[in-house]
Amino acid sequence: MTAMDEQEQRRRRLAAWRGSHRVLDRRSTDGTVGEGLAALMAGIGAGIEAGGSSEAGVGAGSGSGAGSGSGFVHDPDDAVDVYGGGVVAELERRVAGLLGTEAAAFFPTGTMAQQVALRCWAGRTGNATVALHPLAHPELHEEGALGAVSGLRTVHLTAEPRMPGAEEVRDHPEPFGTLMLELPLRDAGFTLPTWDELEATVAAARERDAVVHLDGARLWECGTHFGRGLQEIAALADSVYVSFYKSLDGLSGAALAGPSVLVDEARVWRHRYGGQLFQQYPAALSALIGLEKELPRLPSYVAHAKVVASAMAEGFAAAGVPWFRVRPEPPHTHQFQVWLPYGVEVLDEASVRQAEETGVTLFRRWGSGAAGGAGLPPGVSVTEVTVSGAGLEWSAGDVRSAVAGFVELLPA
Repeated sequence: MTAMDEQEQRRRRLAAWRGSHRVLDRRSTDGTVGEGLAALMAGIGAGIEAGGSSEAGVGAGSGSGAGSGSGFVHDPDDAVDVYGGGVVAELERRVAGLLGTEAAAFFPTGTMAQQVALRCWAGRTGNATVALHPLAHPELHEEGALGAVSGLRTVHLTAEPRMPGAEEVRDHPEPFGTLMLELPLRDAGFTLPTWDELEATVAAARERDAVVHLDGARLWECGTHFGRGLQEIAALADSVYVSFYKSLDGLSGAALAGPSVLVDEARVWRHRYGGQLFQQYPAALSALIGLEKELPRLPSYVAHAKVVASAMAEGFAAAGVPWFRVRPEPPHTHQFQVWLPYGVEVLDEASVRQAEETGVTLFRRWGSGAAGGAGLPPGVSVTEVTVSGAGLEWSAGDVRSAVAGFVELLPA
């Protein structure tokens, strides 16, 4: 497919998604520039009268933002940030409070935040080897940046589509300075360990004198599965990275949280990596809005994702699909995978046709190979399903009906 063809397909998909009256996840990236700017302005003062976020998230906290009684997420008459400060500094304070860490630093991307964190830990431990999963984000989606840019070396403790266990950490035959745990492990189906397993794995790393870093791009929604608040989860690790544009639907950006001495060093490396941007207030404001509006709602998304996933499995079985997989079942967060034995182009076409012809967007994009995580059989494609606010309107019957309609668009 040529670049022009791909652009045309993208325009077609966006028109179908925007025109749908029923979606499981209504994304800001489906909108226009004007809509995005209007939403940012509206969001600055939205939802604060109710008292703002609380650790009900499971995990907001006692941040000192302008959202506490002022009527605004952040004072719109405040001066814009210049190389930090202002709303960026407020966001950093808020994140540190939510996670219970001494400090936090805003980064333009999560890739940069983790590069810096792991580089700093390598210098402090004297060991440039990072133990992580082969499906972790740096291994699949960063073009080998840990080695090419930061001079780090990676080792894998398990190839199973799950977090490494305590015995695998304990028994690895060579030393490593940092254990990086991605929570949840996206390319394995957004999977999480149990709380006891997580504690045991961290303890095993401590026995080896390794530090623990959490890739928490989607940490915000993990509290429901663990039955723990954000601060208790973050306290297991030496440092934590969180994203603002995934579960919180911000414009962009991430934060690295941990002890002040690490964060201070990370700020220096952020500058060296080109991340000391002149102004970042739109991204920072959108992150604060996400913390106020989306963070408290994530537990309801996680709970309803279980309803949606179960109904999808029932729908595929009732429709006579010869083989399928909902992974994991039940979901651990508000996101999960669906595997079907058809080609990507066939499934993409069926998905967009359903949206165009019925106004129902059940699935978005499909992929294969590494994009599907571990164990994807030949001839099978995968999609990621996200349940957010718009998805709460779907009953189990709605999901089963949409699955039946989708299957009718597939070749016999």
